[in-house]
Amino acid sequence: MKRSRHNLPMTYLVALAFLAILASLVTALFFMMKGGRQGQPKTSHMARALAFRVGFSVLLFICLLIAWKLGYIQPTGIPPGA
Repeated sequence: MKRSRHNLPMTYLVALAFLAILASLVTALFFMMKGGRQGQPKTSHMARALAFRVGFSVLLFICLLIAWKLGYIQPTGIPPGA
């Protein structure tokens, strides 16, 4: 399938959002495994990292909806009624 240059920025945006989501998950895992040291509870850093992940996921979803409404991306997959 040939991609147009029109969809290329959207591809980069989605890839960047997925990388941000994965990075926040890895950060949360790091803080979970590190434990509470130096008098700080481990849940505060871990909760913040997971909150960023939720925020990135919601932002990605909203960006995909806006891109679909503006015609930057087209839905594909199983045709209706098949």
